[in-house]
Amino acid sequence: MRNPKLVPYETIVRATNGEPEAVDEVLRHYSKQIRIAAIENGHIDRDTEDSIKQRLVTALFKFRFDEQKV
Repeated sequence: MRNPKLVPYETIVRATNGEPEAVDEVLRHYSKQIRIAAIENGHIDRDTEDSIKQRLVTALFKFRFDEQKV
């Protein structure tokens, strides 16, 4: 049984390979946490939100792992 709080493994693999739909899915999955982290003085700072998203996408493209079937 899959944990709905986690991004599916297949989506992570597709995102690390640069598939735009998978990258969007990862960003959507973490959007609430990103917005919470971007709150400054009670308001969402769009520059901070964009910076966090950019760092997440950069980390996705740098991420490497052994593609072993689980």
